[in-house]
Amino acid sequence: MSRVQIAIIGGGLVGASLALALQAGARERQWKIVLIEPYAPGDSYQPSYDARASALSYGSQQIYQRLGLWDAIAPRAEAIDDIHISDRGRFAAARISASAEGVPALGYVVENAWLGHCLWAALDSDVVEWRCPARVEQMQTISDGYRLDLDDGSSLDCDLAILADGGRSGLREKLGIHAHTTPYGQTALISNISSAIPHQGTAFERFTDAGPMALLPLADNRCVLIWTRQPAEAQRLYGLPDKEFLQELQACFGYRLGAIEQVGSRHLYPLSLIESSEQVRSHLVVLGNAAHSLHPVAGQGYNLSLRDSMALAECLLSGPVTPGDLATLQRFQNNQQRDQELTIGFSDRVTRLFSNGKPLLASGRNLGLLGLDLIPPAKRWFARQAMGLGVRGAQDKS
Repeated sequence: MSRVQIAIIGGGLVGASLALALQAGARERQWKIVLIEPYAPGDSYQPSYDARASALSYGSQQIYQRLGLWDAIAPRAEAIDDIHISDRGRFAAARISASAEGVPALGYVVENAWLGHCLWAALDSDVVEWRCPARVEQMQTISDGYRLDLDDGSSLDCDLAILADGGRSGLREKLGIHAHTTPYGQTALISNISSAIPHQGTAFERFTDAGPMALLPLADNRCVLIWTRQPAEAQRLYGLPDKEFLQELQACFGYRLGAIEQVGSRHLYPLSLIESSEQVRSHLVVLGNAAHSLHPVAGQGYNLSLRDSMALAECLLSGPVTPGDLATLQRFQNNQQRDQELTIGFSDRVTRLFSNGKPLLASGRNLGLLGLDLIPPAKRWFARQAMGLGVRGAQDKS
């Protein structure tokens, strides 16, 4: 029976980022980390028009800078220089710019495949072992950790198990950890598009009575489209021929980018706010989307999970030589509680406010956007939330 100090179940972006944050300290402490992932990471990066992407806040860029990874990520990272926020059919709009906030960019949009490629290449196989492709079928508590039964018939003991296997974590349910689910009654349609006018680093957040939409700048003059609608309407849009789809998208978004000329493959994702009822137990942490899954339009989910991962790494590396004691894990949760509450609350309130078509709320929303553009303290607060600096502030900016 083999044993490691830390087993990270889920080798995606969150799990790999945590492994990288732990790597140097784990080497000093002679810890062994294993990443268990059912899908084999690609050995090489191949650019694709349809590549899925993530929006990294300025705070997340600073994290990867501190981890020594940003120089590798940067060649395929598209800077968000400005954010344009508007409400369809109403006059008010707000604009947030990196130059006004005194930062090089408000955030960056990076293809997931490229970000994953950079992360995986930075992991040291002497410290971090891959079990891939492999899936954990069962987890059982033992006196000093967890025993993991894998789908290849092998078993592995660990001092600390970290559950980072996504928002539909079957293992979380098997452990009796419930998730509080609040459906938004919306489905996100996600695709990449190209337009006649270059995006010039502008991200667009557009709110309509039928649901919010976002266009995020991506490399090669593409944009990531996140278009939320009621499920039946999203399904209808999903099934339209490209020409008809582009016509409806153009009518909803307008011509700020000129004619929208191309759309890639479309994907549908039902949207809910999902929060795990527990994030830590003795020898166990629930992390990433398994801990909290947010609406994508506000762009906060992955950035919060990355901050959680860094806070966990910091607590583990300043804690006992053997990881997994409950006091250290509770300290991590207490340290992140305020950040999680503010970020989840910000994302949820923005989503609900800007998805509501009631006339009174719509009028208030219009005034709110006008005030956001005219009142500097309000704009700065909103910008800091969007940049992932809402809680840590100067610490993340330094």
